[in-house]
Amino acid sequence: MPSQATETPSVTWRDVPANVWTLGFVSMLMDISSELIHSLMPVFLVTVLGTGAVMVGLIEGISEATAAIAKVFSGALSDRMGKRKLLVGIGYGLSAIIKPMFPVSSSAWEVLVARFIDRLGKGVREAPRDALVADVTPSPIRGASYGIRQALDSAGSVAGPLLAMALMAFYANDFRAVFWWALAPAALSVLLIVVAVREPAGVRPTETRGWPIHAHDLKRLSRRFWMVVVIGIVFTLARFSEAFLVLKAQAEGLALALIPLVFVWMYVVYALMATPVGILSDKIGRTGLLLSGLGVLFLADLTLAFVPGLVAAFIGIGLWGMYLGLSQGLLSALVADAAPEDLRGTAFGLFNLLAGGALLIASVLAGWLWHAFGPTATFLIGAIFSGTAVFIMAIRVQSVQKSTK
Repeated sequence: MPSQATETPSVTWRDVPANVWTLGFVSMLMDISSELIHSLMPVFLVTVLGTGAVMVGLIEGISEATAAIAKVFSGALSDRMGKRKLLVGIGYGLSAIIKPMFPVSSSAWEVLVARFIDRLGKGVREAPRDALVADVTPSPIRGASYGIRQALDSAGSVAGPLLAMALMAFYANDFRAVFWWALAPAALSVLLIVVAVREPAGVRPTETRGWPIHAHDLKRLSRRFWMVVVIGIVFTLARFSEAFLVLKAQAEGLALALIPLVFVWMYVVYALMATPVGILSDKIGRTGLLLSGLGVLFLADLTLAFVPGLVAAFIGIGLWGMYLGLSQGLLSALVADAAPEDLRGTAFGLFNLLAGGALLIASVLAGWLWHAFGPTATFLIGAIFSGTAVFIMAIRVQSVQKSTK
């Protein structure tokens, strides 16, 4: 894949459009809400509802696959309408209104339904939101914009588990009482969309009618875009749900009330890296940074598989956060770089659909391996996937570079 490096002046916060900052704070508030629940959910499922690791993997995989499927339709619909804000608001609204179901759930299947609707909301909002960021951001600072939005999102993912930890101490490990607190930041995120997010000017509706995805739209998506999709699938197969990081820390002896520290530590590293990595990618290109991310994930999996103890577990979790900082914002920027302007929503939807399917496969496999062979096997397979991904991507990059000479 050719380098995306561009000659660009030094990027500061003043260069990033107000809509990007607003969407970042919206994401931060919803992530506080979601991670307050999600950081505790694997342990809640296992210790309170008596669920096994296979079911944890199934819930996480189905939830993320649901989000991925919804992104295809919402992204294409936002292209057709030429408007993004309405779908972004509907998506955040769905996630907000389902939050009360988590504290009243009495079975794993009820949690699955709640996660399904919550992730459906995520799927409805994410492709139009990511396309909206591209609509308002000049291409020379696109990596910076996605990095800033991702960093604010990750800041919410740090604050949510910290709040969960404080509330678990206050309520003496009463999971259900803690879950009720997720309603407040979720409602604030929806309010912020309504009053502060602006629909970008100049986005033209497509002329497509009927079914959201059409063959002629797919033909307009370049080979470069489909290469980004392949890279995204490879990255996702190498990374299963973070729920297994929680189970690993618990298996190494982390106290119940301190379980949210897993997400706090991971997202602190993620948030600190996302913006500088995005800015750097605008200057030197995205490919080398993505390869570095896969290498870091390989080290994370090996550490979690073979080095015992809680300190080693947190080293592995920190490396996992570093991988996220080196990959997630860059993959979004690559999609925006490769997609036609009037098909950005469709492009983000297709990308996330295929990546979500890969995450479903990876998470279910991880749950089965954990159940059958234990955590070492789960993280060892992750290392094999990530190592293979490094090899495949390096070969592909080399072949593209040769073809461009």
